[in-house]
Amino acid sequence: MQTDYDAVIVGAGPSGSTAAILLAQAGWSVALIEKQCFPRRKVCGECIAASNLPLLDALGIGDVFASMAGPELRRVALLCGAQSVSAALPAGDDAKHPWGRALAREHLDLLLLQRAKAVGVSVLQPCDVQSLSGQPGNFRCIVGAVDSGEGITLRAPVAIGAYGSWQPLPADRAHRRVARRANDLLAFKANFSNVRLEKGLLPVVSFRGGYGGMVVADHDTATLACCIRADRLHACRRAFPGAKAGAVVEAYLRRECEGVRDALSGASRAGPWLSAGPIRPGVRLPRGADVFLIGNAAGEAHPIIGEGISMALQSAWLLCDQLVRNPNVLLRGVDAHRCQRQIQERYSAEWRGQFGLRMRIAALLAQAAMRPTLAARVFPLLCRAPGLLTRSARWSGKIRCVANPAVIALSQPPQHFTKTRSGA
Repeated sequence: MQTDYDAVIVGAGPSGSTAAILLAQAGWSVALIEKQCFPRRKVCGECIAASNLPLLDALGIGDVFASMAGPELRRVALLCGAQSVSAALPAGDDAKHPWGRALAREHLDLLLLQRAKAVGVSVLQPCDVQSLSGQPGNFRCIVGAVDSGEGITLRAPVAIGAYGSWQPLPADRAHRRVARRANDLLAFKANFSNVRLEKGLLPVVSFRGGYGGMVVADHDTATLACCIRADRLHACRRAFPGAKAGAVVEAYLRRECEGVRDALSGASRAGPWLSAGPIRPGVRLPRGADVFLIGNAAGEAHPIIGEGISMALQSAWLLCDQLVRNPNVLLRGVDAHRCQRQIQERYSAEWRGQFGLRMRIAALLAQAAMRPTLAARVFPLLCRAPGLLTRSARWSGKIRCVANPAVIALSQPPQHFTKTRSGA
């Protein structure tokens, strides 16, 4: 079995698989490690903004995505109590892909993983990372099969963390075991059929202690996802004694929001409610890190703006664009360390430039949405000027694509690590 690679990537979600595909298409040998079996459902929204569709083309799954995804998302709405207001979503900058669409994560993640395998990525699944040590130019990753625990050691000059919000590397797990707080946001998601929701509409739901959203994705299946404060959920469970958390959340949303109640009247839930959390919005790019971070491992916005998939795909592109244009990144020793540190600095600056504003806007919108009395005061203004919703969608990054992803395909493949290593 091959154990030496140019890059080892931990996590095969949208960011990890995207990075694996881009690097493999540029001539790198890549190992992609994933703990979970696919397909699997995840607690997250399923909106894929128009800004990502050119990148899906560059990844080689654009046509398949178009054949599977839900209707074009052309309008946005705000629902709060008995009030609602809607407006047009802004069209994307790419004439071929003016509108975003939605696709269930179990389908999107599998599409990307299958594409990674097709372009030569070595996929280790289901496998867990037992340790990741070393430094730029010489990383050592011990991987164990989930079922047996039998480990193998992989070596690579480049290591990329794409492990998402709730599965950090072993060295980071102790820091994540912090005491729960009353203002922790817990995430919930369920799918429904026969929902009374206008196709192409993207409603944002405001309610006491949380926020959420709905969308019609593939197979006419609608997703209802939300974040709710831990203290609000605790209060709701007292109001609905004996009910499971997901059922409590659904009952609360129906009670608090007329728009949700109308949409779900006559609907049937498809499968159980999923839950996870707490979510930790914020930037996670550390100073002077050795492992490159992408996706939620790098930073997470409040999901109220539905930019999680965008940040996953686009952060992978930003990093890989830097990597494939710097073949010295695959050297060993001092040169590799210096080169990767320089790439880390450039990537971090670009990451913050692309996503910093989105995250700040998301935080402001989330805090307002969790206070319906505040949101209700804004409704008269939104009713007079619904275009403010359109502008908010534009500011949140719905239409802005990262630099032309086709550049990746034009880059010269670097000398493989296996060759560089033998000559070091």
